[in-house]
Amino acid sequence: MKKMVKFVAACLMGLALMAGSALAEETCISSLTGETVPVSIGRRRPAAVMFNNIVDAIPQYGISKAGVTIEAEVEGLITRIMGIMEDYDDAGRIGSVRSARNYYYYFAREYNAVYCHYGQCPYALPLLYLDSTLRLSSGELGDQEEIMYYRAPDRVPPHDVFFDWQRFQDAVAEKDFDMDLPGDYDRSGNFAEEEYTPDGVTAHVVLPGYGFNHARFEYNVEDHRYYRFQYGDPHIDADNGQQLSCKNIILQYCDSQPFDDNGYLWTDVTTGGPGKFITNGKAIDITWKKSVSKEDSTFIVDINTPNVTVPLYTGDFSETMYYDMNGDPIKLNRGNTWICLIRNSAADKVVISDDYSIPSDISDGY
Repeated sequence: MKKMVKFVAACLMGLALMAGSALAEETCISSLTGETVPVSIGRRRPAAVMFNNIVDAIPQYGISKAGVTIEAEVEGLITRIMGIMEDYDDAGRIGSVRSARNYYYYFAREYNAVYCHYGQCPYALPLLYLDSTLRLSSGELGDQEEIMYYRAPDRVPPHDVFFDWQRFQDAVAEKDFDMDLPGDYDRSGNFAEEEYTPDGVTAHVVLPGYGFNHARFEYNVEDHRYYRFQYGDPHIDADNGQQLSCKNIILQYCDSQPFDDNGYLWTDVTTGGPGKFITNGKAIDITWKKSVSKEDSTFIVDINTPNVTVPLYTGDFSETMYYDMNGDPIKLNRGNTWICLIRNSAADKVVISDDYSIPSDISDGY
């Protein structure tokens, strides 16, 4: 009898070990960071959240969860930030959330994300009304407002809109979104198999040239990450008290012009142009373009504004490809990436320096 008990116990232990091994193998490479993550995280749609970034709206909550961060200037040359995040289950409140702008939407589509915003520029409506758009919004598009968003009593309007991840899950369920990424979607090949340092100029300090918040990245030689500052202070996520940092920085130079006299901008993230890739204390020149050209894609709609008509093609939602000056695709180091959109007319304000003492407002007079 004792032998039988031991035999059964050994079998059960073996099955448990096999089950544990099987569970341990259920991982994949994140398309956002190139890191190994559970399939339950890496193969679900990320959320692309529009974060308010003016003084009255900081510190933000949950922003450090982003695997890819997009920063760009909007009207008044204030910057707004979109955080694309897949690993969000343990985040607390998220926000504050602000309204959509056209050029962020293209990145949300490119990463197959659910676009989370509170309101929108009127010229974004043709994009947001597409049948293929997955969005959780408010106002005119407000069927998820009460489910998704709430106003925090410790902030003043309009900088008081937040959500949490239970609300996000409830809103996704209400909309019956398919939260599985498309089977053929895989950006893991964009990351280097082994960490490397490009052969470029020294980049200890990176100033994108945003005059409103004086954004700044400083390289830490100990952990090989870039730490973020703005408004003269460390950029903090109040959800965990940590300073924001990133492994890779991309400066993506774009044509930009106002949609109208109110200052709403069209920053062209579809046509291609130059840029900079920065990692491990070095910066190199790059170019960028969409993986599917307009000529090889299907026309969808014209976005008509007082100053410019922007034709939309299916290829505009394809992956943005970045190339070194030999024409080879760059490889990101594994970790999170911060993409700064730089208006071509403000390109001379960008500063990449080996001098840690350089002031953040040095380019104001440029």
